[in-house]
Amino acid sequence: MGDGARTIVIVLHDLPLGGSERIAVRLANRWAAMGRKVTLFCGLREGPLTPLIDAQVQVVEADPPLPRGPGSRKALGRAAAAYVAQHRPDILFAPGNYHWPILPAIDALPAEHKPGVVAQIGTPLYRHGRGALAQIPYNLRTRRQFRGVDQAISLSDSMTEDANRVLGRRITQRIALPALDDDDHAFTPPPEGKLILAAGRLVAEKGFDLALRAFARLDDPDARLVIVGEGERRAELEALAVELGVAERVSLPGYVPDVRPWLERARTFLLTSWYEGYAAVIVEALGAGRPVVSTDCTPAARELLGDDGAGRVAAIGDVEGLAEGLRQVLNAPPPDPAALARSVAGYRIGPIAEAYLQVFDAVVARQAGSVAIKRFAPFSGRAFSILAGRPAPASAARLRSAWRRSA
Repeated sequence: MGDGARTIVIVLHDLPLGGSERIAVRLANRWAAMGRKVTLFCGLREGPLTPLIDAQVQVVEADPPLPRGPGSRKALGRAAAAYVAQHRPDILFAPGNYHWPILPAIDALPAEHKPGVVAQIGTPLYRHGRGALAQIPYNLRTRRQFRGVDQAISLSDSMTEDANRVLGRRITQRIALPALDDDDHAFTPPPEGKLILAAGRLVAEKGFDLALRAFARLDDPDARLVIVGEGERRAELEALAVELGVAERVSLPGYVPDVRPWLERARTFLLTSWYEGYAAVIVEALGAGRPVVSTDCTPAARELLGDDGAGRVAAIGDVEGLAEGLRQVLNAPPPDPAALARSVAGYRIGPIAEAYLQVFDAVVARQAGSVAIKRFAPFSGRAFSILAGRPAPASAARLRSAWRRSA
């Protein structure tokens, strides 16, 4: 390990079942198992992810606790900054766009208290439906938030290009989403039936009304639709299923802790969101050997679907496009599940966790080099003058000037 990132603090508002939080907990567990000291600093130490945190990962709650609400992320940033100033970790990791508002408080710390800062970009910076005028203040706000970030991590090549353009500096690199376990290689043969699976919170952005409408257009009495998840739109979705005449072939079983058993029973997975980050569920479905029909709501759809029977991509909001994609997948011979699983072999957590640690170690090494330069630079010109008996050369003056600009 050397003098790399021995201590890592991950900032989370709380512990819900969101994609960024779930991935952050999985990475924390793996980094701790690899010998790093990992702390989850939470505004509120509550949520269904709590039982999934390994005992060797420390969980610290803000004092006083900070539930979600107006201004709570900035307050979380101030609380995290106070914790960082006291405990001096090597790295602070902000997982996903939701947690970016904490970053300015970390950047405001005195240099001697500031850790290396790494921020993950989990959602595309250019969102469907956001106009050009609205994009301008978004870009300016994002650039301010990232002013003190040493390294940004994106989940796709397109997100990396967008980040470099928005941030105005090339500090972003891609590391794949760690959606699969290292030992998660088993999959079941495709089932005989036509069960279509969708999963997620029952909220507007997930577009489950589109799923119901596309399913109704199939007009296939052998097909069934299961939507696992819970949320505020349940009653509306149940009423829509009745209105469309498909209620007897639609099931909403509620929240499930693990979607894998349902994937094993499904013929295909359906994703109908209006927008997503890099959707882990697409990787999970392909890893289970199941093709996916998706809206073009995530970079994962463009990167992973459409080849070798992996699935179909429809335009966002296109009900008929989704229905046609389902028809093609359900009526075609099932793809080889082993081939689908191999297509996402690069999304396993072991090598990805190691790639993150290499980034963290490099950030710490750069910081150490910067500190050494700052300590040496003010004296370099004077020392040369004393020893050589003549003024320092221009290179020493440039070094002093660079130090003053960076201080």
